[in-house]
Order: sequence, then C-alpha cells, then structure tokens
Amino acid sequence: MEVHKKIAVIGTGNLGNAIVEGMIESQKFSADNIIATRRQTHLIDSLQQKGVHTTSDNCQAVRESHIVILAVQPKQLEQILHEIADDLHEDHIIVSVITGVAIEQIGRLLSKPIAIVRAMPNTAIAIKQSMTCIAHRNVSPDSLSEVQSIFDTLGKTLIIDEELMAAATVLGACGIAFFMRFIRAASQGGIEVGFHAEEAQLIAAQTAKGAASLLLAHHTHPEQEIDKVTTPQGCTIAGLNEMEHNGLSSALIKGVKASFNRIADIT
Repeated sequence: MEVHKKIAVIGTGNLGNAIVEGMIESQKFSADNIIATRRQTHLIDSLQQKGVHTTSDNCQAVRESHIVILAVQPKQLEQILHEIADDLHEDHIIVSVITGVAIEQIGRLLSKPIAIVRAMPNTAIAIKQSMTCIAHRNVSPDSLSEVQSIFDTLGKTLIIDEELMAAATVLGACGIAFFMRFIRAASQGGIEVGFHAEEAQLIAAQTAKGAASLLLAHHTHPEQEIDKVTTPQGCTIAGLNEMEHNGLSSALIKGVKASFNRIADIT
C-alpha cells in the first residue's frame, strides 16, 4: 500500500539523500509526495529527475508536508528550527535523524507541542536494508506508527528507550563501517589464497550477507550456526581459533566501546 502523506526531508546530504532514495526504491512512497531541501539544490538534481520536489526553501517544504525529517548537521539544528518554527503546527510530526540530539533539546528549541521522534538509520537505507532504531517521548501510537511505517519499508526497525540511542548509533550506524572493514579484510585474505580482488570481494560480501540472513531467518545464536560449519580437526575451527588467538572478538568489542565513548565525548 502506498503512503500518501507528504514528507519533507530537511537537509538532503548523504543520509537525507539515502532516506529519499530508499523511500522511492521501496515503491511505497510516491516521489511526488516527497520534498527534499538543500542549500545548493543542484546537488540533488538526481532526485528531481526522479520526481521529487527539490527546493532550498525549508519553510515551504514544512508548509507543504505532514512529516518533517530533520537530517541536518547538529550545529545547524538551532538555526533550522528557528527558521521553520512559525510554519510548524500541532499536526506535524518531526523526525530527527541527527546524531546526539535529544528529543528534549528539540522540544525546548521549538517551545510548542509537536510530536517528536528520534530515528537512527544507517546508510543501507538506500537499498531498503537499514537497521533503524526509533525512540519517542509522549508521541501518540498513531503518530509513532506513521513514522515506523516509513522506516519499516526501508529495512528493519526497533523501538528503544532514548537512553540507548547512543549505543544504537554505534552498533547500527557505525556498525556498517565495522562490517565493511571485516569484509575488506576477508577479501584481502582471499587474494592471498588465490582469488582476484573482485572475486574475493564478491565471495566475502555474499558470504557475510548469507551469514546475517541465517541469523535473521532462523532466529538462532551465532554459535549455533558456527557449530554447523565446524568439524573435528577441520579448517574452519583452525581459522576461527587463529583469529581468536589474535584478538578478533576482543578487538571488535573494544572498537564498539571506543566509538561509544567518543559519542559521549562529542555530545
């Protein structure tokens, strides 16, 4: 079923662009119902060519929409909210995908009773494979459902307490880079054992996709799936043990914690 509510994306940079591309790709949203803003509109000409309304006028975008997705930089938030405040009304739903900005902070800057939702997607939203964590405060079930319906078409969603949003950012958003680095390392290993670079990357990427799909489809623990692959004195357990001896799991855990600590430093 197509969603007919007008949606404005304020600040169509990398993430905002990915959200718009993902909505169009899902075929649940008509490009004609999406308004994308950017100061330099020529940078989003590709969206305009797909039927999206593009403009540098944030106020116009807000006036013509029901759901307003804020995808600007944290330092731009106060200026943007001051700019659009007069055009926001109680029927609007604000969705913030801005890292490190609390719902309370947005509410304080607006000083009017508007539904506010925080969402933390990742860049896989452009291919409808995002993991999006959603938090809210005093938002009606209907409004929350409207927001979740957007991100449900763009991957998987999870409603969490806002206190966990920094952790969700690390595991879900930064996590894209972590898994990319693992795939890159696996590809380099594949080159060492005889594959050309593009062949090694294809095998590593598809295998990673398959591993994740097994967990999502079977709802199993990773160790259960690992046990299906390992055999006594086999090559799989030899490789796993060598990786663990060199700190694979420990390095990943430390990396997640380091990213989490850095978020605490910058927010």
